[in-house]
Amino acid sequence: MTDLRSSERLRLRQLDRDQLSRYQLARLNQLLSVVLPSNRFYSERVKDVSLPLESLEQLSEFPLTTKLDLVGEGQSQLAENRTYPSDHYVRFHRTSGTSGKPLGVCDTSVDWHWWIETWQFVLDAAEVTSHDIAVLAFSFGPFIGFWSANDALAYRGAMVVPTGGMSTVARLRALIQLDATVLCCTPSYALHMAQVAAEENLDVSRSAIRVIILAGEPGGSISSTRQCIEQQWGARVVDHAGATEIGPWGYGNAAGRGLHIIESEFVAEFLRPGSDDPADDGDDAELVLTTLGRTGSPVIRYRTGDLVRPRHGHPGSDRFVMLEGGVVGRVDDMVVVRGVNIYPTAVEQIVREFPEVGEYRAIATRKGNLDSLTVEIEAPDDTTEQIAAELYLRLGLKITVQAAEAGTLPRFKAKAQRFLDQR
Repeated sequence: MTDLRSSERLRLRQLDRDQLSRYQLARLNQLLSVVLPSNRFYSERVKDVSLPLESLEQLSEFPLTTKLDLVGEGQSQLAENRTYPSDHYVRFHRTSGTSGKPLGVCDTSVDWHWWIETWQFVLDAAEVTSHDIAVLAFSFGPFIGFWSANDALAYRGAMVVPTGGMSTVARLRALIQLDATVLCCTPSYALHMAQVAAEENLDVSRSAIRVIILAGEPGGSISSTRQCIEQQWGARVVDHAGATEIGPWGYGNAAGRGLHIIESEFVAEFLRPGSDDPADDGDDAELVLTTLGRTGSPVIRYRTGDLVRPRHGHPGSDRFVMLEGGVVGRVDDMVVVRGVNIYPTAVEQIVREFPEVGEYRAIATRKGNLDSLTVEIEAPDDTTEQIAAELYLRLGLKITVQAAEAGTLPRFKAKAQRFLDQR
């Protein structure tokens, strides 16, 4: 893959919809010409489709791909969509398993370069330069996000400080002592680090951190969560979204209103939740993505399971489609409590508007035929009634809010699990 300079990335972001569609079509046909002769998984699925495609609309003739399709029926832990024999691959990573069985995904050296180049859109949004020092507050296990961030930052020329194996206090002291300017972590861990810093009398708002790149959870595009992190750290938040089986597909909108899809590297479709029919602009939709530069492990019309609200023709010079509010939930995460549809992100948006809340957890239970939802918060007792009133006003459901002692609710360094359905 040819290196893209910042000027070329800017040009791509400013293409009008017709120009972008022509660019995507050329990339898609190129991908298919490389992949289909060797990729048994997709050659069998698209054998009745006439190639090359003459328009992006013909993409709808391809079957949709799900994670279950990639898992396959055998005992192998590797995804089924590999194009080449195993000796062509240099990277192995694994999905988090938040939606079913963990899945091993492989990349060739060319694919990995595509990951690094695509990540540069995220670093552009964060205004990262070769003068930055970036702390990666992750454990560095088999998940792909922090590895790709590490290599993308190094590729840009920034100093990278991996902190796998460190305690939270050690990470805080390291970023302060090194005058680190960039922090990469999950929203939950950014909040946790700030809380630990306050307990240790470390003022992170006076540190050199100027931008925090968030990933792994929706919080970076939830206005109350983002504002809480920005206030505690005295730094700007830039959201990011990606997935092991797809790639680094999204970066934060400059105004903090949501995520832009990197449409030069992905074709995005939006389906009505629970349906194969297209969704209207601005409506809740399931995000479907097709990779344009990943030949070793491509995905075509992949159902991400992410619930989004697409906006085309939004204000600003960046013309890539924007997802209002980022990833607003999971299609399979929505719970129905007494007839009311509740998304975890909606609960978080409200709870995080109360800065006195340290941590929280929501639990759905059932007694007999009656469902109920309880939200536990680490906050003063007099806050519970205020939060309960706000939840009822905005969600239309009476929710019990209970105070918990500070430090008693679970903390998370990676993806948080704050919404428990025990019915």
